[in-house]
Amino acid sequence: MTMVLVFGVLLLLGLCGNIASGGQPVSTSTPGALDYELPTSEYETPDTFNAGTVGPLYRMVHIFLQVVQPNDFPLDMIREILQRNFDFSVDSKEIAYYEIGILICTILGLLFIILMPLVGYFFCMCRCCNKCGGEMHQRQKQNESCRRKGFALSLLVICLLMSLGIMYGFVANHQVRTLIKRTENLTESNYRDLQTFLNETPKQIDYILAQYTNTKNKAFSDLDDVDNLLGGRIKDQVKPKVIPVLDDMKAMVTAIRQSRDALESMNDSLKNISDGSTQLSTDLTDVKNSVENSLQNSNDCASEPTKDICDNIRSELSNLGSNLDANQLPSVDDQLNKVNDICKTDLESLVNKGYTSIDEIPGKVGNQTVDVITDVKKVLDSISSTIKNVSQSIPIEEVLSQVSRYINDSKDYFHRELPKLEEYDSYWWLGGLIVCFLLTLIVTFFFLGLLCGVCGYSKHATPTRRGCVSNTGGIFLMAGVGFSFLFCWILMILVVLTFVVGANVEKLVCEPYANKQLLQVLDTPHLLRKDWRFFLSGLMLNNPNINLTFEQVYSDCKKGRGVYATFQLEHVFNISENLNIEKHTRKIIKELDNLNVNIDNIELFNQTGRENLENFVNSGIEDIDYSQYLKEAEKSPTKVDLLVFASSLEEKTDKLPDGNLKQDLKRDVQRIKTIHQQQVLPMQQSLNTLKQSVRILEHTSKKLSERVNKIIMSLDSAQNFLTSNVSSIVTEETKKFGKTIVGYFAHYLEWVLYAITEEMTSCKPVVTAMDSAVSGVLCGYAADPLNLFWFGIGQATALLLPAVIFAVKLAKYYRRMDSEDIYDDVETVPMKNLENGSNGYHKDHLYGVHNPVMTSPSRY
Repeated sequence: MTMVLVFGVLLLLGLCGNIASGGQPVSTSTPGALDYELPTSEYETPDTFNAGTVGPLYRMVHIFLQVVQPNDFPLDMIREILQRNFDFSVDSKEIAYYEIGILICTILGLLFIILMPLVGYFFCMCRCCNKCGGEMHQRQKQNESCRRKGFALSLLVICLLMSLGIMYGFVANHQVRTLIKRTENLTESNYRDLQTFLNETPKQIDYILAQYTNTKNKAFSDLDDVDNLLGGRIKDQVKPKVIPVLDDMKAMVTAIRQSRDALESMNDSLKNISDGSTQLSTDLTDVKNSVENSLQNSNDCASEPTKDICDNIRSELSNLGSNLDANQLPSVDDQLNKVNDICKTDLESLVNKGYTSIDEIPGKVGNQTVDVITDVKKVLDSISSTIKNVSQSIPIEEVLSQVSRYINDSKDYFHRELPKLEEYDSYWWLGGLIVCFLLTLIVTFFFLGLLCGVCGYSKHATPTRRGCVSNTGGIFLMAGVGFSFLFCWILMILVVLTFVVGANVEKLVCEPYANKQLLQVLDTPHLLRKDWRFFLSGLMLNNPNINLTFEQVYSDCKKGRGVYATFQLEHVFNISENLNIEKHTRKIIKELDNLNVNIDNIELFNQTGRENLENFVNSGIEDIDYSQYLKEAEKSPTKVDLLVFASSLEEKTDKLPDGNLKQDLKRDVQRIKTIHQQQVLPMQQSLNTLKQSVRILEHTSKKLSERVNKIIMSLDSAQNFLTSNVSSIVTEETKKFGKTIVGYFAHYLEWVLYAITEEMTSCKPVVTAMDSAVSGVLCGYAADPLNLFWFGIGQATALLLPAVIFAVKLAKYYRRMDSEDIYDDVETVPMKNLENGSNGYHKDHLYGVHNPVMTSPSRY
């Protein structure tokens, strides 16, 4: 069966050899590589076997055997015996030394078997001759009450211990009763696991083959997305050097546009201020002259108090005038014209063109690699076709059919032999039941004897006048003694036989199998075949010199490793040498080498744009005296607040008497308010606008030449970087992209290597079946109940010897005697007996003198 499984694995390895051959896989950390997980099944048979509630009893027997047989497993002795074809005579001393504990127990059992019938025979003959307690006469002795109680208590304790041993026997016999059913369930579980194992193997093979398709589809996906993957990587390499320069240029173009707008606004504001200032000065002068004329021509100002008011008004007229000097605010037409000339060139479009040239890199890569990608896909499809052809040629169904047929045949054989096993099991169970009931009968006699004797005993009754219940108790005790002598030697024969078999099975099979010492015996060089150093490697690999041991195979299978690694099949087919990507990836690499991407003609900013940046520096906005403009812009358009002046003039006018002067001044007040509303407020707005524009230009022109020079230097550096390094970037990223595509298949093949060597076709079900046969059926279901059986029955049988002694002694105190001891008078009674309150009895015809029974209260 194992060779068939190995043959199936080798077929799969042959398939992998057709997939790839050469060195080891490239990498397992390819970015975006698929994660593979070989499908596995859950097996229902447990790895360990739990005895359940009887486990402590089994452990107790194991401790007893460890005391009886403390010697270690005799590895060397077993090896010599096997090498000498089971010639035990050569190593008889070593065998005897190892088996000394079992031999001593066996000899004691044989002595028990031989002596107990003889003792019983002579004891019976002796009692028939009224000896050995056969005479129905009880002599008075000291401390008879204590002796009777001591005998009864000792017999009770012994019977309880015997009952415990019998209980062990019943428990063991019950375990034997269920042995066949548990064995059948365990066997069926192992068969189902093996069938699951066979069903799992083709699924694992199909999964491994299917993963190539998934890997190929992943590679196709990346090839179809070459513009984003390859082009995007190239773009990402270029962006850190180029995008910051383009961002600075874009900011400078925005600054130029803002400067133009600010100059236009400033120029308009200056014109409005100049025109408004002239008009304002003229109008205020007219108002001033009008007021003076009114004051001068009016007769009202000649008399008091009007004269004082007129003089006051006349003194304030000097504040009525324009506060601005248009000569301090020169025009910026020259700077505006130069900036307008610069803005005639669409600088923003030139900058956007630089952005576009970077963003178009992925598209260029995609367009230039269409033909190469098509060729690579053809190569991958050809490999896929090869794999499908190879997979279809593998006769895996035939292999699995042979293994399945072998399992079914063994299963049928097991079911055919199962009725015989059930028949033998029933014999074993029935025999054990008879033995247990026989011991139960003896113990029952002893218990009944104790019960009747204790309950029926009366201290006032003389030995010849004891009651029927007490006498029955004594009879039960003697019946138990009789049955003990009759059957104890037969029971001991059964105990010795089962002890020798069970103890040796436990010490020579179960324990060494559990600690793998039994496997170490099988691994002895030249043991099973003299011309083979390692038997297993010679059987499996046809090379007995390979260090393939049973212990190593068992441990690896227990861990769930695959057949390939467990049986070291690399000596038959070295998959590490054959799982190599070079054979089928050479064409892929060759086609990927044809990826020639050309993006060398990128121009970030043309010469015209550069010249306009330099012209902006020379536009003269740096030479403008912004502080002078700000100083003038901070001034008020008039020397005095016209509204305040008008309010003051109106207040004073109201104090004048009615007449022409008052009316004229009222009209002048209204004109002043009108001038403020129509001229001063718009002029103030123009001053604010001027101030805002000046500040924008001042900020823009700050270190303008230094900033522009820095931008031009950065632009030259970025352009040089593209000219000098873009080719190497393209080459490097192209190689990385190719390695990624090839890495998918390298990762796949490396996973195949691991899956085949470590996971696929795990031999754990086979080891579990072996554990089930040895640890489960032989040791757990057969040896442990057998050992518990002889332990319990042997305990009960061995205790029959002291039980017989105490039962015979105790029966004398319960049975009704035919005669009893009497004394002639009280004075002849020993003083000690009188002190104890007992009367002595002599024989009826002591010394030939007939004396009546002395009737006195008895404390016995």
